[in-house]
Amino acid sequence: MARTRTTKKLAQRIDLNYFKRSTPLKRAKFWLSLLLPLLALSWIAWRGYSGDQRVYSSGPMSETHAVLEKECVACHVQKSGALSAKASDNACLECHDGPTHHAVGIGGRKELTCADCHAEHKGRVDISAVSNQTCTVCHSDLPSNGGTAHYASNIRSFEDGHPEFAALVADSTRGPGTVKLNHAIHMQPIRRGPTGPTVQLGCADCHRPPAVPPPATYSDSNYVGAKVSYRESVRLIAGVANALSPRRPRSGRELLAPVKFANACAGCHLLTFDERFDFGVPHDQPEVVRAFVVKKFQQYIAEHPHELLELRDPNRDLSGKPRSPEFRVLTPAQWIRERSTDAQELLWRKTCAQCHALTYRYAGSLEQLPRLPPWSHAPNGHSPDHEPLPEIEPTLTTLRWMPHAKFDHDAHRSFSCVSCHEKVLKSTASSDVLLPGIQICKTCHAPGPEHAESRCFECHTYHDWSKGKEVPPKFTLPALHTR
Repeated sequence: MARTRTTKKLAQRIDLNYFKRSTPLKRAKFWLSLLLPLLALSWIAWRGYSGDQRVYSSGPMSETHAVLEKECVACHVQKSGALSAKASDNACLECHDGPTHHAVGIGGRKELTCADCHAEHKGRVDISAVSNQTCTVCHSDLPSNGGTAHYASNIRSFEDGHPEFAALVADSTRGPGTVKLNHAIHMQPIRRGPTGPTVQLGCADCHRPPAVPPPATYSDSNYVGAKVSYRESVRLIAGVANALSPRRPRSGRELLAPVKFANACAGCHLLTFDERFDFGVPHDQPEVVRAFVVKKFQQYIAEHPHELLELRDPNRDLSGKPRSPEFRVLTPAQWIRERSTDAQELLWRKTCAQCHALTYRYAGSLEQLPRLPPWSHAPNGHSPDHEPLPEIEPTLTTLRWMPHAKFDHDAHRSFSCVSCHEKVLKSTASSDVLLPGIQICKTCHAPGPEHAESRCFECHTYHDWSKGKEVPPKFTLPALHTR
């Protein structure tokens, strides 16, 4: 007899308590839910017993402070066994005792703390690389935040709101330099010296960082090692007095050293003063140059006394008939005086005036100074020392055109100079400001992984570390590694 299979009989064969039966998976889940919290509590207790409080940290510390990851109390105040959530300024100043960005609150805002800009526990990052948001909290609307009108009012980022560099604004496009230098001519093939070959100058032939030895291509050893009577600092402009000093000392490769005649000019621009000598006068103050010229002529005529007999070039009389040559015999003093006068006439009116601005105390300009006639006979007792000397205006070379910004030429050494300083190809005066504009910088410095860093910290310094204070040591090296 066939078995009858009905739905009811099939349902009666199903165990309704199947979900209550134990299985390997259920047993594993039970023990994991029991053991994992127990292990976590045991791990926390062990960390607390060993004194390692990193378990309470929100993340790894920055590269600079990574060595203090086990020293939570170095930054956080401990009260009743618990640590404060935020590090105090006093803890920061124990190691970095320098001036704050704002000593007091501005515009009714609270005073800025170190942690407002420098956030820790964000991983192995550079803590000094603050975000733009920390700057734009105030600088996006500076007047409302109590800022002064000396700075731009609404800067949101380097790409949004940052003004043109101050040295390039419309009312200050001329620099204070007085040296007569034509960059456009020197950037083209140019003859080296009066009879020298044609050469092509490069920017590095004249402009080098202080830490890089100057090239000897266009230098003169006679001038490189020579001592001068003037101070170089008198002829330089260092920049504004309130520029902030950076945290780290300079390497000597960031900026360019002022160009010196001995290193870059002497090889082409000769300071010769008379055909009897194959050397030039010192590149120094006029009184030093005059003393040098007089001394050399004194030495020369003592060795060549026959030149005291001079032949005067024949002239023509009013009828056009040639005259016979005339001879005259000079005393050594007369010969020295006339030769020195001629040499100084050449130097002041041509050689020195080619590059420098010269003025006279006894005349309004060089053109107003009377020329000494040839074969002149000065009154008794007159000597070259009594002749008026010119005064050389200070060159006023600017060392830093952007004193409120950081810039490193060494970081840009892969690019040609004219890539940024393109105006040098058309500059005809040394007073031209040849800095690149902000648009040139934005070509590379922009947001995105394919561009160079463009956040505020890249160029700006916020603390004047020249006012930093010395702090007593707080840690011992073994203690940092044994905990």
